[in-house]
Amino acid sequence: MSASAEKRLVARRRLIKFTGASLLLSVSPLGQAAAGRAVGIVAVRVWPAADYTRVTIEHNAPLKYTHFLVKDPDRLVVDLEGVEFNGVLDGLASKVAADDPNIRLLRAGRYKPGVVRLVMELKGEANPQVFELAPVGGYGHRLVLDVYPLNPPDPLLSLIDRNEPGQAVVESRTASRPDSRSEARPEAVADSRREVRSEAAPSEQKAAAKRAGRPMVDRLVTITLDPGHGGEDPGAVGSGGSYEKNVTLAVARRLKAKIEAEPNMRAVLTRDADYFVPLQARVQKARRIQSDLFVSIHADAFVRPDANGSSVFVLSESGASSSAARYLAQKENAADLIGGVNIDVKDPVLARTLLDLSQTATINDSLKLGKAVLGEIGGINRLHKANVEQAGFAVLKAPDIPSILIETAFISNPEEEKKLNDEAYQDKMAEAILSGIRKYFAKNPPLAKSRLARLD
Repeated sequence: MSASAEKRLVARRRLIKFTGASLLLSVSPLGQAAAGRAVGIVAVRVWPAADYTRVTIEHNAPLKYTHFLVKDPDRLVVDLEGVEFNGVLDGLASKVAADDPNIRLLRAGRYKPGVVRLVMELKGEANPQVFELAPVGGYGHRLVLDVYPLNPPDPLLSLIDRNEPGQAVVESRTASRPDSRSEARPEAVADSRREVRSEAAPSEQKAAAKRAGRPMVDRLVTITLDPGHGGEDPGAVGSGGSYEKNVTLAVARRLKAKIEAEPNMRAVLTRDADYFVPLQARVQKARRIQSDLFVSIHADAFVRPDANGSSVFVLSESGASSSAARYLAQKENAADLIGGVNIDVKDPVLARTLLDLSQTATINDSLKLGKAVLGEIGGINRLHKANVEQAGFAVLKAPDIPSILIETAFISNPEEEKKLNDEAYQDKMAEAILSGIRKYFAKNPPLAKSRLARLD
């Protein structure tokens, strides 16, 4: 046997062994490059997060791909057909940070004529989703690799673990259910904790709190803060180059710190870094931790640069309260198209939740919250509309959580763009929102939902 023939045989054996150890997941549909013309990879972006890590591969034409998992060690392999190996792919390894929660390494190479192979080394067992996105916004064709850990972080567990000894924690209502998986949750050690009821504050303290507009509650109030957009979805872009996704996260972080400095309040972010969270997942996160309020933070934009002011919106059961509100809702609901959602993955329970518009009581509470917050925001910025507006925002459709969407200012307005990037203004905005929340709770005390306990 000649040396060249022996090399081909060894290569073939390696291929058979490699493929035999893998699990074939899917093959892309009919999309493929035009005959005789290689597809060019335009960019590769990596968005790491504890929930999942997203890798987007942007290309200039449809392509054909296959992907499969390999064990020991865990790897995701993606073969791209008709793709030109270029400098973008050659520099793939530098895209993954050492502290990425889910990906250890990402590399690419020429696998065989006309095929580029991507190999993603994982940090643990994963449940990847691989799907295509059609061109939208400023993006061309995109192949998305979403790497979800097989055992995703539990938001309620993370919330409880965050409390240090001596601080109050909330026991989940599911703790007493006999069929709950108590062995894997902190409720399993609840018997070793000394449960105490919060002592009633002296009457003079209650009076002082009432004068200050601070709510008096006997349990922890949980508020979900939702920084709009993120990751692949930058949101609106100001003339100075500011991204809405960065501004919203900055304000949300400041508001979170202020809320957690309050007695009996805590805050959770739907995202704490620059990554994309689908709209329905934001609602789901709030419901899983039994939030008392949901506050979505945004920065408005319009075709005219002179549009200015802050606004507050809540969900509408019927039509929008104005054409501007309807336009804004359509624009915000399109975030999933920009950020990219795998439409093949459906949650029927969540779908029913998002379609459930029989939530009059929740909308009424949302209007009360919105009015209180709008009044406070009006003290630091001009109001675009003097009243709380309503429209069909998908991110506000939790049927049991009062929810508002705040447009902090117009990022498309050069003057307001400067404000939104100013730390002092961000702090004032956060303080105004908190003040509105305090006023809401002062008139609408939260209902009993969870018991207040302390660690021994």
